[in-house]
Amino acid sequence: MSSSSPSSLAPIKVGVVGFGMSARVFHCPLLAASTDYHLATIVERHGEQSKLRYPQVCVVKSLDDLLAIDDIELVVITTPNDTHVSYAKRVLLAGKNCVVEKPFAVSETEARELVQIAQTSGKVLSVFQNRRWDGDFLTLKALLRENALGHVVEIESRFDRYRALKKPNAWREDNSFPGSGVLFDLGAHLFDQIVDLLGVPEYVTGTVRNERQIASAPDDSFMVVLDYPTKNVKAVCRAGMLVRDKPPRFTVLGTRGTFTKHGLDVQEDQLKEGIAPGDMAYGREPPASFGVLDAEVYPDIHIRGTVTTADG
Repeated sequence: MSSSSPSSLAPIKVGVVGFGMSARVFHCPLLAASTDYHLATIVERHGEQSKLRYPQVCVVKSLDDLLAIDDIELVVITTPNDTHVSYAKRVLLAGKNCVVEKPFAVSETEARELVQIAQTSGKVLSVFQNRRWDGDFLTLKALLRENALGHVVEIESRFDRYRALKKPNAWREDNSFPGSGVLFDLGAHLFDQIVDLLGVPEYVTGTVRNERQIASAPDDSFMVVLDYPTKNVKAVCRAGMLVRDKPPRFTVLGTRGTFTKHGLDVQEDQLKEGIAPGDMAYGREPPASFGVLDAEVYPDIHIRGTVTTADG
């Protein structure tokens, strides 16, 4: 989740649609910390909470109000999943660039339609995949690049929580909302990281379940395998809501060794605490959380030790 490097160009004027958890914790702090962007306008239908944190912003009440501001160049959509496509269409057709919070869309058909509109309009369209800059993921990429594990044959990637009861008034836990459930919420991160590492899989199989058996609730667990038989490697992506004792975030198996990493990236919790890019502590993981590499570096020479997590 690192911010951009300084640029000699004028900052891009940005409007953010919505001021829920995604905007408050991720988008607005990251935009405000970057010299490449100017957080200019926020859409809040009710109240003006954003001005307490960002007094310089202009608060408007609708997407139409935002799109009517000529000098807004980039619009970031952070609203519930079922609005992503319709809002992005309006942004692109208004002649503005657009970043959409994950999931990009709730169907392939809608996603392809958005891409076509962006290509026709000549505007930039992207999805917010901040987990590509998680320190643990950057560490894993470095280990693979350095061939520290030999030929990697399996990557297990997990994002688990423990919440036995349905969260009140949460649209992500209401199956009447398109795009609700953990597959759309967390799968979007896990699958994107694997595709970034290994490319598009040859086969995809899996199971998606409602393990808590809560009425009117969507899926709360999945196990999806992204398989690359030509490369002799597979990725097992898992998430669940009934995981009290957390297994490793990453377990990576190779012909020369294994890498195991517990715990989630520190950046989300730091942003919630008000620690943002530019702070010396931002994105830095404590040594107690470093992953473990157990590998054979040469025949008959075996090592086991911690791997410093890359700064996020």
